[in-house]
Amino acid sequence: MTMPSSPPPSSPLPPARRRKRSPLPVALGVVALVGLTAFIAFGNLGKSLEYFVTPSEYLQQRDELEGRPIRIGGLVKAVQYNPQTLDLKFNVSDGGASFPVTYNGAVSDLFKEDQGVVVRGQFSGNTFEARELVVKHSEEYNVPKTQAELKDLLQRSE
Repeated sequence: MTMPSSPPPSSPLPPARRRKRSPLPVALGVVALVGLTAFIAFGNLGKSLEYFVTPSEYLQQRDELEGRPIRIGGLVKAVQYNPQTLDLKFNVSDGGASFPVTYNGAVSDLFKEDQGVVVRGQFSGNTFEARELVVKHSEEYNVPKTQAELKDLLQRSE
């Protein structure tokens, strides 16, 4: 018993048709991804900004800056420091306005009256409560020229 053979195909099969895909899901995915990235990057930006102002500028912009963390810079006046409790009270002034500042922590040896300072924190009423204290220092560095000056410098640092 032989099987009947099928006749050879007279023409090859037509090429398969490709299904057309809509670009809409891809476009929506890209838009959603860009929107989410922008929201994360810029959504909380206003909350994390810290403005640097002088005491006079703060008086002018008090309503905008009230309750926000800021940096305020000026000259140190009326210093009261207790090394036992590390409580520091002073006024920061720019010549036009002045505010009392409170800070609790170690203080650099460079911190003194009429020295430039930048403090980071926020206002509580009319008092600035500082979390960080940055003291400006002299940009001059004088190398001791003689052995006597070097010995004197070493004795003062001990």
